[in-house]
Amino acid sequence: MIKFLRQAHRVWYLFWIFFTFFLFYPIYFITSRNPKYYGILNFFRMANSFICSALAGVFYSFSFEEQLNPNQTYIYCANHTSNLDIMIFCILAKGRYHFMGKDELLNNPVLGIFFKTIDISVNRDSKISAFRAFKKAGENLEKGMSLIIFPEGKIDDHYPPKLGEFKNGPFRLAIDKNIPLIPVSITNVWKINWDDGAKYGSKPGICDIYVHKPINTAELTDLDAENLKNKVFNLIDSKLII
Repeated sequence: MIKFLRQAHRVWYLFWIFFTFFLFYPIYFITSRNPKYYGILNFFRMANSFICSALAGVFYSFSFEEQLNPNQTYIYCANHTSNLDIMIFCILAKGRYHFMGKDELLNNPVLGIFFKTIDISVNRDSKISAFRAFKKAGENLEKGMSLIIFPEGKIDDHYPPKLGEFKNGPFRLAIDKNIPLIPVSITNVWKINWDDGAKYGSKPGICDIYVHKPINTAELTDLDAENLKNKVFNLIDSKLII
């Protein structure tokens, strides 16, 4: 019975995701065509994420170690256990921000429009694709667009999820561009909806997110990238719930 209810909730949630997306689609179509409208685009991504989640009984609770500056450009790094992680950052991040994600999202019926415009897709099995993606991300950071990235590179197959090994790219980029890096621990979202929800379904509830204070990279060099990666890994892992 519980399994049936969770699968029914997943279908209900997907209905609202698609319904609200198509409701907002004309705005997305217009604002995604010109970078000067990206702030407006992200405002509606935030509203869309909140509305469809609320209609499915899913809410987000953020705990901040330190108040963030809405006018500062950041690189957000978080663990990745659910498709809801994207909605979390659409609500958390402010202003002009963009995601970096796997190139399969180019064909996603909801996310495709964003990964063909504002967001950056990457084939993680291709060094050339990764180089181009981080080059583009660096250019966007210089223009004041915050970057949201999941350094594990994917949602792991293990359940309950364990924090996987981090890629090096985000940490080198933060140092090269002198951008503060924010570790984010998404603590229990996998209990609400793990991965895409296909296996265990989903359920209403409150997703808890712990936002660590920004790490200043101004005095770091390329030689510090490995230590920075390990520091972020340990910070994120310290708040996770198994």
